[in-house]
Amino acid sequence: MTERPAQRTPNRQLAALIAEAGFSNAGLARRVDQLGLEHGLDLRYDKTSVTRWLRGQQPRGTTPALIAEVFTRRLGRRLTAQDLGLDACAPVYAGLEFAGTPEEAIDIVGGLWRKDSGSHAELRKIAFTPAGLVVPSRDWLIGRADEKVARGGETTPRVPVQSRPAVPRATAAKPGGSVLPALPQIAVPRQRGQGGERGPGQRVTGGDISALRSVGELFRTLDDMYGGGHARQALVRYLEHECEPMLRGTYGEQTGRRLFGAAADLTRLAGWTSFDIAAHGLAQRYFVQSLRLAQAAGDRAYGSYVLVTMSRQAVYLGHGREAVQLARVAQQGIGGGAPPVVQALLHAAEARGHGVLGEVRAGTAALVRAERALEAARPGDEVPHWARFFDEGQLAGEFGHCHRDLQQFRAAAQHAERSLQLRPAAYARSRLFCRVVLATARLGLGELDQACHLAAEAAVQAAEMRSVRALEYIRDFERRLEPYRDAAPARTYRDKVSVLG
Repeated sequence: MTERPAQRTPNRQLAALIAEAGFSNAGLARRVDQLGLEHGLDLRYDKTSVTRWLRGQQPRGTTPALIAEVFTRRLGRRLTAQDLGLDACAPVYAGLEFAGTPEEAIDIVGGLWRKDSGSHAELRKIAFTPAGLVVPSRDWLIGRADEKVARGGETTPRVPVQSRPAVPRATAAKPGGSVLPALPQIAVPRQRGQGGERGPGQRVTGGDISALRSVGELFRTLDDMYGGGHARQALVRYLEHECEPMLRGTYGEQTGRRLFGAAADLTRLAGWTSFDIAAHGLAQRYFVQSLRLAQAAGDRAYGSYVLVTMSRQAVYLGHGREAVQLARVAQQGIGGGAPPVVQALLHAAEARGHGVLGEVRAGTAALVRAERALEAARPGDEVPHWARFFDEGQLAGEFGHCHRDLQQFRAAAQHAERSLQLRPAAYARSRLFCRVVLATARLGLGELDQACHLAAEAAVQAAEMRSVRALEYIRDFERRLEPYRDAAPARTYRDKVSVLG
């Protein structure tokens, strides 16, 4: 005798919200499908699907979050899947919101950290959506500054902390003479007061913020040398177990601004490392939340840097128009008072977008503006810590990339060679990128032997990193090499690379 299926309870919460929103069942299904398309999802729901939800069936995957966002947009207030009587799941939309208040920003980014540090593998599979760039960049540009970020008194309790990453250990020498930092270890905390975990509502000190900044520098070094995949999860756990309790702690206005600034920097870095392992939808969400935290910090300059980071991701994914727009929003938002180095960084980002679009005149003009801005920099200028990497070597690398994209291979080779001469060994991944750009330029100039030799060197470096971007640079060269596959240098290249695995 077969068992009868369990009786479902009608979803009265969803029914009430459908009535409030004035949706028909077909209208709700259509809006969910449309929102899904924004995120690269082909859902194909219909009125029968909504009828099943009303009868108590739970939609699967990311659909509950999409349904909640449809109602949020319609009714003008934030609604979650639980508000609709639906099971929570990995949110496809959550993280793209530009929060209305600092408190809401903490809730959104904290939820993102917790989900990412857990076993939510589907979170790292969410697609990048160009449409998700519009609202956050607009709200950052025209939004009002937060009047207050200070917190005191009772705070929201948090889930218990299990473990946290310790700071990376001292650097260790690698054969060949370069100095490489060791990877961070995960340490079980002791009781607070003995180096243990932070309790809810605890007062944040200047030392706490200095620690956040120091940890950011350490993780940045790891990313530059080894790629984003090595220490990304340790960084996310650090954000969850150390940074979020600070944001939910007690602090005055000045300390709070500094705290939000440090949190914005670490969150951007979490997005950058996610970008490097090709978790593009997740990276996009981290960048959006970093932008919101920068606004709470009152740091327009850092907000412009986050927008440039978003622009660089758009370039990598081939969205040139969006990349140009993000760079221009950054320029408009920061105005003309930024240090010359920052101005150079913003113009170089715009140039990269024009390069992807094949816009020679606009790209060249942006590069000239970047070059002139950097030439205006003087020793002793006050430069934000996050912009100090942008020097002549970095600008030469940007020139090389732009000229490669515009198929101006002789200029690309000249600038890529200059970048390799100027960039320190600590920027290992950046140097790898330039080496592949140089190999591509040599290939474009018909210098097959040199091209294959350079690319083989880069492939050896890429094999030692955990960076999908590094591997994709190599694959891009190999696609360009395909017409020469039967030539001796190409065969030699394949033999060298095949042993790398």
